[in-house]
Amino acid sequence: MALEFNEQLSRLQKPDRAEMTDEEYAVFAKNVEVMEKNWGFINNLFKVLPLNAKQYIGFLNFKGSLFNDSCWLTDAQKEMIGVVVSSYNCCSYCLTTHGDNLRGMWKNAELVDKLSYNYRSCKGLLSDVDYALCEYAWFVTANPREIDAVQVEKLREVGLNDHEILEAAFVAGFFNYTNRWVSTIAPVANSGHFSHNRNFD
Repeated sequence: MALEFNEQLSRLQKPDRAEMTDEEYAVFAKNVEVMEKNWGFINNLFKVLPLNAKQYIGFLNFKGSLFNDSCWLTDAQKEMIGVVVSSYNCCSYCLTTHGDNLRGMWKNAELVDKLSYNYRSCKGLLSDVDYALCEYAWFVTANPREIDAVQVEKLREVGLNDHEILEAAFVAGFFNYTNRWVSTIAPVANSGHFSHNRNFD
C-alpha cells in the first residue's frame, strides 16, 4: 500500500507530494510500514503531518527518542501515560489510537477502557508503580502551575529511579504537546482503531 495524500483527513489542506523531497517521502513511507504490518491500515494522522515535512521529521525523531529499546519505562507504561494525559485533555483522536495500542499490549480491553474513562477506577487493578505513573501524568497535565518536588518523591516512593522519572516527565510532556496540535488539526480517526485489539479469546 503506497503512502498517498488524496483524502481530506483534517481541517488542513492535503499534503502535496511535489513539495517533499524524495528523501523526506522515503522517511514517511518507511514510518507507516509497521502500521500496515500490525494493523493492516495507515494511521490517518501520518497522512496529514507530511504537510510540513521538516517539522514532521522532527516529531518522528522526538517520538523515536521516547519509544525505543534503550528506554527505561516499558512501552505499555508510556502508552498508559498517553491515555491518561489524553483523557484529561479530551483528545479523542489520541485516546482512540493509543487506547488501541495499549489494548494490544495489555490484552485487556476492559481495563484500558476504564483507564480512558477515569484512571482512578483502575486503583487496585494496576501495580503500585503503574498507578503512581497515572497519578503523576494526571497531576502534571491538570496542574502545571503546582508541580513541585512532591511529584518526584511520590514516584521514588514506589521504586522508580531518576532515569525512569525523567522519562515519565518527557512522556507526559510529549503527549500534552501532541494532544494540543492534534486537537487543533482534528484528524479523522481510522474506523479500524475502534474495534482493533478488543478480542483476545
